[in-house]
Amino acid sequence: MAGHSKWANIKHKKGKQDAVKGKIFTKFAKAIAVAAKEGGADPDNNAKLRDIIAKAKAQNMPNDNIERAIKKGAGELEGSHYEEIIYEGYGPGGVAVIVETLTDNKNRTAGDVRHIFDKNGGNLGTSGCVSFLFKRKGQLMIEKDENVDEDKLMLLAIDAGAEDFIVEEEGYEIITDPNDFGEVREALESENINFVSAEIAMIPTTQVALSAEDVKKMQKMLDMFEEHDDVQEVYHNWDMPEDME
Repeated sequence: MAGHSKWANIKHKKGKQDAVKGKIFTKFAKAIAVAAKEGGADPDNNAKLRDIIAKAKAQNMPNDNIERAIKKGAGELEGSHYEEIIYEGYGPGGVAVIVETLTDNKNRTAGDVRHIFDKNGGNLGTSGCVSFLFKRKGQLMIEKDENVDEDKLMLLAIDAGAEDFIVEEEGYEIITDPNDFGEVREALESENINFVSAEIAMIPTTQVALSAEDVKKMQKMLDMFEEHDDVQEVYHNWDMPEDME
């Protein structure tokens, strides 16, 4: 997989998130509440909750918001019931797309997701139609910095349980088994390593290049998903150009 595509995708997502912080916090609050409901309110005993909190803090989500979301999930405060639903489909040019949602209204969300696919030259598929093109892995992205020693970082990551350490022009990509993600992330955090991105992600095993016309459609599709309140994450195998904004 082309390294520049991963960095282009991350920078694009970060730019969108920075522009709509309030909406991003709302999405994190949903995810935190669901994780707390499913696995308990103590992050020390709930790896999924711990990882989501770390991701929310990386986006500067206030601690009060995080605590409120945990209490809603634990039933200490009144809150909506959210269900996780994953949709799979194809974008323009045959790009594989996975859309992870948290919703309190399955019919509404399904209709909206289908509309976004249809409006941008894609189509909603059946469960499993594209997921085989991805692997679920922990992924930590770190930009190159004069204060980060490459050899030391690699040894630290591998010793903590990382599966792979990839050096690219923009920075470093560390891949882990999902079960080892939290331990690797915490080991790096203890050394004051800053992440551009740190998450459990669906990483594509192949990539698809698009024509100029389809690039516009795909970009619009991603923007519409990003702006939808029920959509938590969107994964795709589009080989995004390095100069994407």
